[in-house]
Amino acid sequence: MVKVLDMKFIRYANLFNKITHVRSNHCFEYNNNIIFVVPRKFVAKSIGADNRNLEKLNHVIGKRIKIVAIPQGKEDIENFVTIITRPVKFRGIEIKDSEAIITAATQNKAALIGRNKVRLEEMQNILGQYFNIRKVRVK
Repeated sequence: MVKVLDMKFIRYANLFNKITHVRSNHCFEYNNNIIFVVPRKFVAKSIGADNRNLEKLNHVIGKRIKIVAIPQGKEDIENFVTIITRPVKFRGIEIKDSEAIITAATQNKAALIGRNKVRLEEMQNILGQYFNIRKVRVK
């Protein structure tokens, strides 16, 4: 599982560590949100009491922040994608070999694909890094 970080995301990870006192293994951007990936046992600590850490990160970075637990395997894929894409809802995810097929209603389909397939490509990169999925389709 190869994760790519550039200087912007390294700065975000350092800021996250400084505010939450939890080390983030990885962070990435999806739909103009910054998503931090932390060990499952530290999710609540990284959010903070009354969402204090989350709100402080939102204010400092200037973007919406989400925190998600490190997925344990392909059985966690649906929960992982649900948190990343929230508030957009989908019916389910089907995995065939190295391809993920996301089933959604018409309006949500457009939100998952995005203009010029930007969100679809972002999702493909994210799922490729965590689950070795080469292709994502929305149906």
